[in-house]
Amino acid sequence: METTTLKEICPTTTFKKLESGALLVDVRREKEVSDVTYDVPDYVSIPLSQLEDRMDEIPRDREVIMACRSGSRSLRATLFLMNHGYENVYNLKGGLLKWVQKGFPAKGNVQGLLNAAACDCSKPDCC
Repeated sequence: METTTLKEICPTTTFKKLESGALLVDVRREKEVSDVTYDVPDYVSIPLSQLEDRMDEIPRDREVIMACRSGSRSLRATLFLMNHGYENVYNLKGGLLKWVQKGFPAKGNVQGLLNAAACDCSKPDCC
């Protein structure tokens, strides 16, 4: 039996793949997405808690990039999809935080995201 290797990619590679038709799947909670999100054309929001029920919305015939705030939840989502037979799935290493720090397009309260990350707090709504 062949094993599939986890593929993690940086924001620059993610952007290039999105330009070539990849789909970005954001697994953050709805509240997080409504505050600040990726500003890309091929995008869908499927919170991690709903992934198992909604994975049929994720195509198997194109490249899919899983994303979240920092890359942790999307890593779990990537592994979940790989375990369910997805082959062209990638994790955006560093998530939305790294995406924004590298200057890629985002919309919403970007400064709030960066300020919350700078406070070094482990609670999502602490700052």
